[in-house]
Amino acid sequence: MRALRVLLITAVILGGLFAIADRLAVGFAESEVAAKVRSSQGLSTEPEVSINGFPFLTQMVSSELDDVELRLGGVQATAGGHEVEVTEVAAELTGVRLNGLTSAVADRATGSARISYADLGKSAPKGATVSYAGPERAAKGQVKVEGPATELLQGAGLAIPGFAEAMLEGRTLTTYSTVSIANGDTVRLRAAELPELPVPGLDRKLREAVDYDLEIDGLPRTIKLDKVTTDETGLLFSGVGTNVSLAG
Repeated sequence: MRALRVLLITAVILGGLFAIADRLAVGFAESEVAAKVRSSQGLSTEPEVSINGFPFLTQMVSSELDDVELRLGGVQATAGGHEVEVTEVAAELTGVRLNGLTSAVADRATGSARISYADLGKSAPKGATVSYAGPERAAKGQVKVEGPATELLQGAGLAIPGFAEAMLEGRTLTTYSTVSIANGDTVRLRAAELPELPVPGLDRKLREAVDYDLEIDGLPRTIKLDKVTTDETGLLFSGVGTNVSLAG
């Protein structure tokens, strides 16, 4: 019995030491992956990295990591010279094949991020606010854009005839814009419906005022955005990349 007890205690100690060694190794590897992702993907800061799966050392022996999660900061969206913060930026790499500690290739990478309506409004045309359009329009990928009529038009640098300005004074215009993805890195807002205006041609000028693009800067460059949805809190967009190289 004593021998069995000693054997069990020894096994527990060795298991604990292996677990400690495994966690130390994964911590070192996470730092290395963070540095490689930053340099290979052109990020402004190193991401937070979590290598999932236990034990990690057996994954290293096989030269393949099952699942790597990234959390990124320093991601900005730019529209008309205005920068807004992109939050909840995350990426997941699966099937990461290692080539020593010098490089790696992920079979697949998925990424997602969010822009709140408050931040979206900071990049909107002057005088405009952007908000949730309700569940029915959200299902169509639409948001509500509204603001004082004269402020919206003048903020876009559009000249308003004097008689038209008097007719629009004190009037709030509400439009509904459809949100889409363009070129894999740009969120595009385009008016789907415009209110009737008392002067012919002003609707075209209003469209010029409320249509705008948000270019996302700071995501891994091999992840191309391909989907955007709207909900009560803002925009959630996502994308996918394949055969993502982490050399660098």
